[in-house]
Amino acid sequence: MAWQIETVNGCAVVRMNTSKVNVQNAQFFGDLHAAFDRLERDFKDLPVVLTGEGSAFSAGIDFQSSFDIFGSGEPDKISAWYRAYRETNLRIFTYPRPTVAAVNGHAIAGGLITALVCDFRVAARTSARFGLNEVPIGIPMPAAYVEIIKYTLGDQVAALTTLRGKLYDLDEAQALGFFHEVVAPDQLIATAIDYARCITPDCNVAYAMSKKALQDGVMRQIEEHSVALDAQLPAGMSDAGNRRAQDRRRQEIMHRGQGAAQSRG
Repeated sequence: MAWQIETVNGCAVVRMNTSKVNVQNAQFFGDLHAAFDRLERDFKDLPVVLTGEGSAFSAGIDFQSSFDIFGSGEPDKISAWYRAYRETNLRIFTYPRPTVAAVNGHAIAGGLITALVCDFRVAARTSARFGLNEVPIGIPMPAAYVEIIKYTLGDQVAALTTLRGKLYDLDEAQALGFFHEVVAPDQLIATAIDYARCITPDCNVAYAMSKKALQDGVMRQIEEHSVALDAQLPAGMSDAGNRRAQDRRRQEIMHRGQGAAQSRG
């Protein structure tokens, strides 16, 4: 089912619903591009609020499918996966209208990056976890994303969160600057819309030009240097040590799934 888009108080509210926790895979990427195609066609003058459903904004990349790709030993296949992954988040990052992540729950790894590429982030006060845990599970952080994380969080926090790979509770995440505001769950969408409507539509061009100027250094770095660094990702993602870490993570996920199934039985 395509992501839902509705107009609320002059804002396009996009509800991600690829899966229960919006794991990021080929289907998620396709749904994201289809949603932004619709935004550009049917809602082009409106700011955008991006949110999830239930307990998660997005749980990050789909381990079951992506780990098979990372360990395939096929550089072209790994590069194609990463290229598709990068294009989704860059599409949000460079969207010329105000974008707000209404973070309704867990935002982990790629899921947090999808929030960080939005202009503003508002989180619901829940018991969710947040973090960039790619490195501890054997996934090198793509250089293009490092530039975006530094742009959004600053160099010091970017280094801490990327290299340590810790998952944080809400208060810790807010202290690190992940969110501009934290509100009660029933106020999440209304507050996100307030951020999204920071300008009137007649200022859209001014906003787009200013946003592009702010991001110019990041985009130059990505285009001129990060692409070359990320050409090394296939080798890094297929490293034997990284594969062992990825396999441990896969087994943890499978064990949790089996335990949940047994408890339901």
